[in-house]
Amino acid sequence: MRILVIEDQIKLANSIKKGLENIGYAVDVLYDGLKGLRRIEASPENFDLIVLDIMLPELDGINLCKKIRSQNITTPVLMLTARDTLENKIEGLDVGADDYLVKPFEFTELTARIRALLRRPKEALETELTGAGIKLNTIKHTVEKNGKNIKLTIKEFSILELFLRNKNQVLSRDKIIAHVWDFSYDTFSNIVDVNVRNIRKKLQGKNENIFESIHGIGYKFNA
Repeated sequence: MRILVIEDQIKLANSIKKGLENIGYAVDVLYDGLKGLRRIEASPENFDLIVLDIMLPELDGINLCKKIRSQNITTPVLMLTARDTLENKIEGLDVGADDYLVKPFEFTELTARIRALLRRPKEALETELTGAGIKLNTIKHTVEKNGKNIKLTIKEFSILELFLRNKNQVLSRDKIIAHVWDFSYDTFSNIVDVNVRNIRKKLQGKNENIFESIHGIGYKFNA
């Protein structure tokens, strides 16, 4: 899952980013509302959820949310604010926010709210994915191959989940990076190839071609 955090308190924004990345999300961070709006408008399909502060420079969170909803961008929005009045909550929800979290908050509450929002997309995402003898559980964060437990890193797990959700489809390296790393990552790096090579070692038998290399493009998971 990829999350966009728009928060002008740099220390808080970077803390949220680090915490979410540590539990497996890909996170992009922006520090003002106008840049946030432009990023969302340019590629709304890139984000599964937006964490949005209300008090932002250039464009506040209320108006940002109003603008994206007017464009039929339905990405879930979790609003952050230091203002804890009923009127403020109603205002945020009325312009299209899906949930509301008051600062200061515990990180565990933030992640619980995020999980709740991600559980209600337009089409419910499967939590147990299977293919080629592999079984991945997104809730328990476990992977099995023919009944044997396999240990994967957070990034390897995220890449495998992407493969299992897109079986028999060619995924470009850029698409894999877009879903697993943040937008600032160097797309010329060989990090995707390194991670796929490690996944192959752990999950692909000698005579199997589960993770097929597509020359000059990327990879395909053969279910």
